[in-house]
Amino acid sequence: MSCTAPGHPRLPGRPRNQRPDEPEDPRHFWLRQVKPLLRKHVTPFFLFSLRPLQWRLARADRALQGIPVKHWWSAKTLTLPPLWQWWRKEGRGIEVVSEFELRAALAEGFTPEAILVNGPAKQDWLPGFERCGLRVNLDSPAEAAVLLPLAAKYKWQLGLRLAPGVCRSADSRARPGQFGMSLPELREVLRRARRIGIEPEVLHFHLGTQIPSADWYAAALEEAATLCHQLHWHPQVVDCGGGWPLDGALDPTNRPLARGFSIPAFAQALQRARKSFAHLKEFWLENGRWLAAPAGVLVVRVRDLKTRGTVRYAICDGGRTLHGMVSTWERHDLVVLPERAGRRVPTIVTGPTCMTFDVLAEAGLPRGLRAGDHLIWMHAGAYNLSWETRFSHGLAPVLWHDGRVVQQVRPRESFDQWYGRWMPAPADPPKPRSG
Repeated sequence: MSCTAPGHPRLPGRPRNQRPDEPEDPRHFWLRQVKPLLRKHVTPFFLFSLRPLQWRLARADRALQGIPVKHWWSAKTLTLPPLWQWWRKEGRGIEVVSEFELRAALAEGFTPEAILVNGPAKQDWLPGFERCGLRVNLDSPAEAAVLLPLAAKYKWQLGLRLAPGVCRSADSRARPGQFGMSLPELREVLRRARRIGIEPEVLHFHLGTQIPSADWYAAALEEAATLCHQLHWHPQVVDCGGGWPLDGALDPTNRPLARGFSIPAFAQALQRARKSFAHLKEFWLENGRWLAAPAGVLVVRVRDLKTRGTVRYAICDGGRTLHGMVSTWERHDLVVLPERAGRRVPTIVTGPTCMTFDVLAEAGLPRGLRAGDHLIWMHAGAYNLSWETRFSHGLAPVLWHDGRVVQQVRPRESFDQWYGRWMPAPADPPKPRSG
């Protein structure tokens, strides 16, 4: 973990000659955004900005230059309407994995052709959305049995999801993950589709999250190409899913999550794979965490300080239980406001809930840290908003920086909203009359 170092010089503004697509130092950038907000916004709050997302896209485009690639926004990673609106106006599509996400995408003006429906068990809810032009990746034979007739009727663009051998579950690399189909299942579904005049155009695979090496993608692409050859299937699109690891964050052992991953090596894997798919038009990517995480921060205030032996606790008004579930398996940088002097003291940063689980970070923070100081928890843009809880508290406000101004796009949840969402208690039945 890191924080603003004691004696660090005052942070400058953005250099005037810096191009918009060149990333500013993240700590400088977020300090400039957060400092003026503390005068009028009460913590905890989330702050999201378009700028880091634009920098990420520019970085990916430079690395993948010359390769036909389409980025899809992962709705589950960050459901933020003003960001979705910007993404749609850029002419980009959105990937959804649930009924609510599909309804939200339609409400934000995405056309069916700009919506990619992914995820498992879609046969339970997708039949309620008979829209022409949807793009749907089938995950199982059971899905195919229900959805293939709808695909033919409403002219959906279909894809088939492969379960590559390199894919493993998040909690145990010793067993396969739950997504996609085996070769026999794919053969069965492809036969069914062709029987009713449909030739699936997309081959999709999802390796998981925080993929440690581009070699995983290379292996999956090689396996996919072999499978397509066996099935005499020539997809026009290969959808590599997401999974790029988050650079700038550490794993629980304090090693960089992206220590073995290289975007240029990933680009080389795509270039090699192009030769194996004769009818290929483009690759699709759904990197939610890699794009969204740097685009948000969580700002909390230190409420109390306690020392227990050689360890100091900083008890804050926001933490893991309410706002930062990913801190269970990811370690993110902390920035202290205002800057404080003194040597670093081992500090456990906790939230306000009555849960020992509620540990946002463990870091060496300046001895001069005081109650009332603020902490900026970096890389809070992916999944934290989606997994936010109401454990004894209401939802935090959300602020959005569109590159020019900051506006509040979701207010703090009130008690009436927190408790009033329950159905009214039923009235007592009338008492029988006596006599």
